[in-house]
Amino acid sequence: MSEQPSRYTRSFSGMIGALIVTVVFVLAFVAWRGIFRAESDDRPEPVDWQDSVEVAQQAGLEVVHPRELPAGWIATSVELEAGDDPRWGLGVLTDEGDFVGIRQRDASVDELVEEYVDEKAEAGEDAEIESEITDTWQTWTDEGGDHGFSTELGDESLLVYGSAPVEDVEAFVGLLTQ
Repeated sequence: MSEQPSRYTRSFSGMIGALIVTVVFVLAFVAWRGIFRAESDDRPEPVDWQDSVEVAQQAGLEVVHPRELPAGWIATSVELEAGDDPRWGLGVLTDEGDFVGIRQRDASVDELVEEYVDEKAEAGEDAEIESEITDTWQTWTDEGGDHGFSTELGDESLLVYGSAPVEDVEAFVGLLTQ
């Protein structure tokens, strides 16, 4: 049996050269793609929360909602359920991207605080914030920096909460109406 020589010479330096060419090609491709890639907008799509308020009012529900959102704030989620256990919720991002939410339902304030602020949230002093709903709000905080403001509306509880700075949450509370 005769051994046939290979068609090309394999060498360690040839393998290193091919590796260098491959790495240079990959780096050039990544740089080219980075130059021509459009900036992505990763802000969520705004939702039309005013339509949900109108639907709730037509169904006979009196939901607490802001008169308007501050400039640059966007509503990102709405929860509306009628029936035996009516619920209302609105999630908003501030112009800085911080979260503020509102939840209204037939549950105790403690249940809402446990669910939306923290199981170990601590009650603070009452806050005087002028709004069309009430001027006295129970405050809540947790170790992670979340804040909450609650009140009771007949059989329902209302919680305004979020990770936004407390001044932003207070400003949102001041915009509430029914």
